[in-house]
Amino acid sequence: MELRNDNTLILNFNFFGVLVAYGMLALSIWITDIPLSAKGYWGMGVLLLTLSLVNFVKYRMEEKIREDRLQRLEDAKSEKLLEEYINENAA
Repeated sequence: MELRNDNTLILNFNFFGVLVAYGMLALSIWITDIPLSAKGYWGMGVLLLTLSLVNFVKYRMEEKIREDRLQRLEDAKSEKLLEEYINENAA
């Protein structure tokens, strides 16, 4: 239960940091004296980079979960084989 609260705190802190970063970026793009098309280009680049990073993290997490699941299956298989071996020798 404590771990969940820690994760929530960290997630909220990171979310706040992302919001502040986007706000500062929007402010800096709005203040600069560059054409609107360049500002839009920068904004699209930032949003696409964010999308790519979110997808990267998501796929890395899914890969880790898949590896953990496979490891648990292998552990269960090994445990069952050991249990069968012990039962055969005990009889």
